[in-house]
Amino acid sequence: MEAGLSRWVLFAIELMAGLFLLALVVLLVCGAVLYVLDRSQTGNAIRRNFPVIGRFRALFEHLGEFFRQYFFAFDRQELPFNRAERTWVYRAAENEDNTRGFGSTRDLSIEGTPFFANSAFPELEKDAVEAHPITIGPYARQPYSHAAFFNISAMSFGALSVPAVRALSRGAAKAGIWLDTGEGGLAPYHLEGGCDLVFEIGTAKYGVRTPDGRLDDAKLREVCAHAQVKMVSLKLGQGAKPGKGGLLPGVKVTPEIAAIRGIPAGRDSQSPNRHPEIGNVRELLDMVAHVREVSGKPTGFKAVLGDVDWIAELCEEVGKRGVESAPDFIIVDGSEGGTGAAPQTLMEGVGLPLREALPMLVDTLIAAGLRERIKVICSGKCITAYEVAWALCMGADFVNSARGFMFALGCIQSLQCNRNTCPTGITTHDPRLQRGLVVPDKAERVAWYAKNVMHEVGTIAHSCGVPEPRELRRSHCRVVCDDGLSRRLDALHPYPTPRTHAA
Repeated sequence: MEAGLSRWVLFAIELMAGLFLLALVVLLVCGAVLYVLDRSQTGNAIRRNFPVIGRFRALFEHLGEFFRQYFFAFDRQELPFNRAERTWVYRAAENEDNTRGFGSTRDLSIEGTPFFANSAFPELEKDAVEAHPITIGPYARQPYSHAAFFNISAMSFGALSVPAVRALSRGAAKAGIWLDTGEGGLAPYHLEGGCDLVFEIGTAKYGVRTPDGRLDDAKLREVCAHAQVKMVSLKLGQGAKPGKGGLLPGVKVTPEIAAIRGIPAGRDSQSPNRHPEIGNVRELLDMVAHVREVSGKPTGFKAVLGDVDWIAELCEEVGKRGVESAPDFIIVDGSEGGTGAAPQTLMEGVGLPLREALPMLVDTLIAAGLRERIKVICSGKCITAYEVAWALCMGADFVNSARGFMFALGCIQSLQCNRNTCPTGITTHDPRLQRGLVVPDKAERVAWYAKNVMHEVGTIAHSCGVPEPRELRRSHCRVVCDDGLSRRLDALHPYPTPRTHAA
């Protein structure tokens, strides 16, 4: 018996040795082939000068996206969001204590950094109040009153996975915030949680389109017949790609997504770079009025600003038509917005950042006497209480966030959003990867994140001496300027004098 066992052991060792030698031979042959190919090719200088070894450069460059955030970047160094910001969101989403010891690592000397001027006599906690509701669309058949000032920005089903949309819908309902559907149409998963919804109509009219891409009034009525759909937003542009339509890769256009959007399955879906029916402010107001009449819901638009001349022109046209013709809200997206995959040139070089666009928009509306009529919603890298409080100081009524809620869902900033390989299951339709996103757990994280952001903004407001966040004004916030000293926002952006006749 022992002799037989010895033979098997010897056979196993010989087999392993043979396999090792075979693998070594295959490796050497492959290396030789790659050496010849690299030496003879002329398209890549690194591989030509350093055959075989030069191939590792591309691999390390790719892996660097994943390892940089863990091993090489400091807490406040990485972009688009640094480790300190992501950690803040993660802790808020997990409802963990966000207190810190031994001082902050936030550098308050960097130009553009906002911070808040505390009052000598802060608001007592017993006198603090919840944010009051704001009514949007007084001339619509179904005006909408909403209190929460921090809500979920536009992210489409198709760009996001089924479990991601489900978790956002359920979490939004728990937190009492709205969820913007994005331009991909209304999916049953948006409705599943019972939250309030903002239905976005993109340039391709997904979900409410005719076969040739025009607006289908019957489909719009059907969508807006849902009681959860509270408002309709016409998307003119978004921060990641101002002036360019969206692209949903064919690998993500499943039969279900195709049915919801009204497009062929399995094929790339490209949106036009603007609504064909909207070529000037008059046509924009016509479309707003038409959608509001058909839907019965408050209607506005989302845009990235390159300047505000056209907003001023829009206000003049409203003055001619009457205040009821105004859009019920404007969503201003900063050029730093970026959940959608986009060309790097547009993402990094086109459009005004939110710190310029928001005050320009608010001041233009104030000067026209339309600030109370047109509500202002902003978005663009507002993921922590600091950015949200700054936006409220600057004049926003509501703040939307997309990537903040992606972090709440578990996003690790792996930069795989457009490749259907998202390791956390948020932006992929691979069932194996989606399995990692457990809807009930992530819905709780979404709700806690929203609640804790609003709580922290309330804490800032109370420190500044006002009872609720929407009473924050520009005088409550200071921004570091190029000389290293800070100045109040109302000095940098003085409030204009409003026209009384247009109010």
